[in-house]
Amino acid sequence: MDSRPSSDLKPRAFLKHLYRTAVRRALPLENMETFLPAPPKGRTLVLGAGKAAGSMAHALEALWPKDAPLDGLVVARYHHIPPRPEGLAQRIEIVEAAHPVPDEAGLKAAERMLALTEGLTADDLVLCLISGGGSSLLTLPAEGLTLAEKQRINRQLIESGAPIGEINCVRKHLSRIKGGRLAAACAPAQVVTLTISDVPGDDPAVIASGPTVPDVTTCADALIVLDRYGIKVPAAVRARLKSGALETPKPGDAAFAGHITHLISTPQQSLEAAAKAARAAGIEAHILSDEMEGESREVGKVHGALARAVALRG
Repeated sequence: MDSRPSSDLKPRAFLKHLYRTAVRRALPLENMETFLPAPPKGRTLVLGAGKAAGSMAHALEALWPKDAPLDGLVVARYHHIPPRPEGLAQRIEIVEAAHPVPDEAGLKAAERMLALTEGLTADDLVLCLISGGGSSLLTLPAEGLTLAEKQRINRQLIESGAPIGEINCVRKHLSRIKGGRLAAACAPAQVVTLTISDVPGDDPAVIASGPTVPDVTTCADALIVLDRYGIKVPAAVRARLKSGALETPKPGDAAFAGHITHLISTPQQSLEAAAKAARAAGIEAHILSDEMEGESREVGKVHGALARAVALRG
């Protein structure tokens, strides 16, 4: 970056610099190492899902001690796996699946992940790499629900305009792996979740529908969302939601004892990095919000109004 005063910088180049600064702060290789636990007495299994799963797996392979065992499986979006750094040995398998509507590849990946948790012991460690997009990439329909039905429901939820928290509430209760169920399957191993947030509020239970954290939403909440947006589910599945048979593991469940979740990257952190870079160039910077969501054209209007208000006040 040019160290000249901001008045000498070309606006487009400077904005690109701020953008790259924000992105660099979110890169797994830049922020993961601090949160890694020591290798366990037993096995270290890596499981994960999300649009950043490929880069997270590469970072972990680079940072994990070379003499410590490491293996596992993560699923990323099609065409979202970055090139493997030269000389980096592959220890974690990376597969691809569809986003935002799940497909057969995501279902197979989820089935394989659950199978990998079989036989884990208290001496083992499971490192879960979770990022945005994991809800679609890690799909395993609840009993009585086909993949085609899950695809339809998922598509209708997205098209409804419902906020991500409501969408993921339904996804959790119609899944055999989300909403804390993956972590429960890992018991009695220790689970450490490393998460990159892409949701307002940075709630790990919302990111990728929280496959490794307790869920505070209920089957009743899921039914309310489905009814609010007029989304139909098979009668047998609706009956199981009404009876609570599809309930998710809750806070306090023994399955989560000793589990740790780290937010290794959030939108706020990237905004702060960009603001710091702007101030270093002599430009006053204000972070308006990291919790806006919705149609980009409308969000842009709100951001513009807030920016003008800040400028007038300042």
